[in-house]
Amino acid sequence: MKGWGGVLRVVLLGTADRGGFPRWNCACPRCAAARDGKLPARTPECAAVTGNSRDWWLLNTSPDIRAQLTAASALWPGARHTPVRGVLLTDGEADHLAGLAVLREAAGLKTYAAPEALGALGPAQVALDRHAPWEWADSLTEGGFVLAGGLVVTAHPVMGEPPAYVPGRARDGRLVTAYRIEDLATGGVLVYAPRVRTWTPMLDDLVAEADCVVLDGTHFAADEAARAGRHLPVSGSAGSLTALTRHPHARRIYTHLADTNPLLDPGSAARAQVSEAGVEVLPDGAEFVL
Repeated sequence: MKGWGGVLRVVLLGTADRGGFPRWNCACPRCAAARDGKLPARTPECAAVTGNSRDWWLLNTSPDIRAQLTAASALWPGARHTPVRGVLLTDGEADHLAGLAVLREAAGLKTYAAPEALGALGPAQVALDRHAPWEWADSLTEGGFVLAGGLVVTAHPVMGEPPAYVPGRARDGRLVTAYRIEDLATGGVLVYAPRVRTWTPMLDDLVAEADCVVLDGTHFAADEAARAGRHLPVSGSAGSLTALTRHPHARRIYTHLADTNPLLDPGSAARAQVSEAGVEVLPDGAEFVL
């Protein structure tokens, strides 16, 4: 790790929507192309950050977290010791919680989430604690919180819908959050927002002071899929690409790509449009520093 200390490092462990790409139960031309090796495969969205290259924090935990951690050498364990210190959950979606079960053998991990998102865990939280007691913390605590490794974090609610497995819950303005992560040593700022339903002035303010934003790119068009209304589309006058063009100073990256999204194809017109605007679509395992 020599030479990496004192910078904010980010690893995009996974960059696809809930089922990964290709989806196991989909035979669309795009998924078929990925199975044939003609398009890059992707695992469900998840990332990791550190401020000192020793203490790593996961941003969500996908069902493929074991394979994702295995593929990222910076997060490999030492002699029965893991550099993973905990998890920051952006919401209560099953695909962001599922990896917690894989991490259950590690004692002392700390998980941050909005209380509404933690509530979605229900009995699963009790079961996880019986394996190895963890600390559960409110990510919306006033003034934010400091992570081991020199990172200061604030969580910012963005309007979102409850997970499908939680019946009868109304939309909650605190259920889904975006994270602002700042490296105290360098001042580098990352905004991580893999689920965004509506662009708001708050998001404009966050991106305006960020060095990098990793943003919800689930759907390219508003009518792309039946569930497209849960995510802000990339294209269109009210889409995220238009909003991101107001912030050319920041590195801008799309994540959480659904199998219906033409951005998955590097040769598509959609990818060309996004690239021309200076916004990136990176592969699983991409690593960068701020």
